[in-house]
Amino acid sequence: MKLEKDIDAIGDNHVGSSSETPMRSDAFELTSNEKIESIKSDIKHIMETLGLDLTDDSLKGTPNRVAKMFVQEIFGGLDPKNKPSASTFDNKYKYGEMLVEKNITVYSTCEHHLLPIVGKAHVAYISNGTVVGLSKMNRIVDYFAKRPQVQERLTIQIVEELQKVLNTDNVACVIDAKHLCVNSRGIRDVDSSTVTSEFGGVFKNKDTKREFLDYIKLDTTY
Repeated sequence: MKLEKDIDAIGDNHVGSSSETPMRSDAFELTSNEKIESIKSDIKHIMETLGLDLTDDSLKGTPNRVAKMFVQEIFGGLDPKNKPSASTFDNKYKYGEMLVEKNITVYSTCEHHLLPIVGKAHVAYISNGTVVGLSKMNRIVDYFAKRPQVQERLTIQIVEELQKVLNTDNVACVIDAKHLCVNSRGIRDVDSSTVTSEFGGVFKNKDTKREFLDYIKLDTTY
């Protein structure tokens, strides 16, 4: 059995378990409304344990607001019903070069401390005969970001999903983000950010990788 100090150390060392989000088999037995009611009770208990007066006008609605936010907003990416449809189209104009969607806003939540991860994702692919709508790339990033995450897993999930959608391995993603579990607690290093990358197919080639990094102007060695 892991000791509490060992579990804390795992969180601080940013360890992730796999490229799949850890989910229980009964994750969707409760409806969204049932989850909100259950979480609302839990948040109320936490706040009361901290000594807060929930009869105060400013605080009494907080448990409900937080519960709705968890289920409907910041963790909405846990529900497969919210997965964006990503229709593909024939590459009729025969564009054979790299397509890069950069500076996609990332709002996620660190699964170790439930604090925000805020940054930018840069995604690229080279068509294998099909293309996807540009906004769908943003929506895929947003969907996988809206769940408790580690940045490494998020980067891999974005690439793997686009590889499935586009039927090609030629997909890459770089994420540069600030973690408030580092910036606002613990070491409290407000200036540091974390960069993760995943390169598939031809993006593993040094020249192709360099071209992508030149497009996004991120001078980092991988």
